[in-house]
This record gives sequence, structure tokens and C-alpha cells, in this order.
Amino acid sequence: MDDDRIRIRPMTLADCDRVAEIRVGGWRGAYQGLIPQSYLDAMDVAEDAERRRAYLSRGDETVVDLVAERGGAVVGWACHGPYRDGEVRTADAELYAIYVAPGRYGAGIGHALLQESVRRCVAAGRARMLLWVLKGNTGARRFYERAGFRADGAEEPFDVGGAEVPEVRYARELADHR
Repeated sequence: MDDDRIRIRPMTLADCDRVAEIRVGGWRGAYQGLIPQSYLDAMDVAEDAERRRAYLSRGDETVVDLVAERGGAVVGWACHGPYRDGEVRTADAELYAIYVAPGRYGAGIGHALLQESVRRCVAAGRARMLLWVLKGNTGARRFYERAGFRADGAEEPFDVGGAEVPEVRYARELADHR
């Protein structure tokens, strides 16, 4: 049943509406009770899609946006690029975002997106991948830990909707995956 296979490919402008739906749905599901509900309620799929289109149109080739398709439908999105230390980009890679369509969790989509991001970072010569995750998002933290990421002790507040929400940084060495 080849149609049920997960296919990872570069995101296109035509994917922006669906990616925005997945991202907003992901925020509303994963972050409920962790960030202000008023912020989640105010998220607008159309505005998010327009931001994605504008960003993708700028053509920043250091940032890689990937989508996962299953059965011809976009069911996930991931984005990675150079690690951002403030305004400085470093030699490390950073997983900026990974979201799976609500109702599709646990089907291997997130894992496939993460593996392709790691593969591309290894191919680009990156030795380490970092990411930030909300401290209270235990499901995401377990997902990353199963994929070989470990909290490295760094924590920062993330300002969202006027509230400071703690984030923890995770890291994974990539050199052993070349």
C-alpha cells in the first residue's frame, strides 16, 4: 500500500495554508494550559499562512521547510536551519518547529520529519542539533528524548501573550550519524 507511505518533501507556497492549519492546530492542542488561552484563541490560520508565504517568498536558503505527505495530503511540517544565539547564527543546527496534524499523532509522521531534518543537517556538515521546547510539554519532551535528544541544562523564558513560559533546550550530537 504505497499510498499510505509517509513522503517528506520541501515545502512550497501551495502548502502554506495547510501548514498554517497544522501549526495553529498544533499550538492549540499541545499548548493548552501551558500558555494563555486568549493567545491560542486569537491565533488566525489565514494570518499564519500569509506570514509563511511571505517568509518562503524571501528565499532564505539557510532555513529548510519540509512537509510530510500521506495519501497525497500534507499531514506535518518541520523547519530547521542554523542555531540562533540571539541574533547570531552558529555552526550548530536548530530544529525551529515540528508539527503534526491533530488526529495524526503517533503515526510516525513526526519521527519521519525529524529523521529527514537530522539527515539533511548531517549532510550539511552540522555536528549538533539543538531545539527549544516548553518545559511543561512533557509529550514533546518524551518524543525528543526517544530520538536521542537530551536537555542540556539551558532554560529561557518564552514571552507569549504577555506571559513568560519556561523553555528548555535539548541537544543531540550528529557526528555519530554521518
